[in-house]
Amino acid sequence: RRAQAVCIPAIHLHVTAATMQASQKDFEKAQEQLKLLKKDPGNETKLKLYALFKQATEGPCNSPKPGMLDFVKKAKWDAWNSLGNLSQDNARQKYSELVSSLVSAESAGQKKDASPEESRHDGYETILVTTENNITKIMFNRPDRKNAINHKMYREIIKALEEAGKDDSTIAVITGNGDYYSSGNDLNNFTNIQPGEMEKMAKDGAVLLKEFVGHFIDFPKPLIAVVNGPAIGISVTILGLCDVIYASDRATFHSPFSQLGQSPEGCSSYLFPKIMGLAKANEILLFNKKLTAAEACAQGLVTEVFPDRTFQKEVWARLEAYASLPKNSLAVSKQLLRSMEKEKLHAVNSKECEVLKERWLSDECANAIISFFQKKSKL
Repeated sequence: RRAQAVCIPAIHLHVTAATMQASQKDFEKAQEQLKLLKKDPGNETKLKLYALFKQATEGPCNSPKPGMLDFVKKAKWDAWNSLGNLSQDNARQKYSELVSSLVSAESAGQKKDASPEESRHDGYETILVTTENNITKIMFNRPDRKNAINHKMYREIIKALEEAGKDDSTIAVITGNGDYYSSGNDLNNFTNIQPGEMEKMAKDGAVLLKEFVGHFIDFPKPLIAVVNGPAIGISVTILGLCDVIYASDRATFHSPFSQLGQSPEGCSSYLFPKIMGLAKANEILLFNKKLTAAEACAQGLVTEVFPDRTFQKEVWARLEAYASLPKNSLAVSKQLLRSMEKEKLHAVNSKECEVLKERWLSDECANAIISFFQKKSKL
């Protein structure tokens, strides 16, 4: 290795003093610029910077290789050693170029942050989808209808989940616009249907629901629900497929299936008993018990509850910290946690949709929905 270090190409021996001085000046300027960066460039880039700095100031790697268990020192040593016989002048130049690219990227990012509309995803009517700070946010956006989920919203959420699963974001967040998180399935989905169309409506509805829930089961990244207000029906049951659920203390959780002549969905018939125990799940899924945020947290459905006045500030600060974690590590870990039961969840989803299709075609369900609208009109 010493012999190789001496055999420096002749061209490097004829660098003028002025060129070296300019290179050194750029190198020192880059060190100052690096201190001004606001965003962490990531471990891989920091290792490159470390290696180039050492090569520029000390030359080729000259320290003994650390032990295998000293992960940090070994990573640094490997990065430095990988530069081989790169000259100190070239190392200074590469260091300066790398810092310059980081400064330019951050400057461009700051300009983008100054125009929030640039991070907004087009092509949606019932939801708002934005990506910022490595977070893709899917917001139910029918506040005048308490964010009730109609057929169009089902399809748009499916599309948004597909896009969020493939984009560069680290995590995805679902929340609601306005006072409600979501009032669940829009019961207008069941109105104005002619008797001869009922069977098609039930079949198409079951297919759409199965696809909708399936996208939650298969979502590859951490998925976090930010429950800003009351949640009803499927917006509650689907929480069992999210990875973390944060709720305002004004949120409530209600799944009135039997009241509407229907049956559980969102894999809740399987997940809720696992999460909170059979007796507590029965109260919710069979007997329509409404939970406060505190009760939902005590029973394991909600991760943590926050005072409504500080809810958004506290939760989003935490989410931004999560989004700065290594993206691939989070995705791989999520897949490990989900993979054990993914097949089971898809089977449960299929069964629930099959039962629901039968419920929607029953007289009992039709009468229960009619009764609901009649009571509502008297209010």
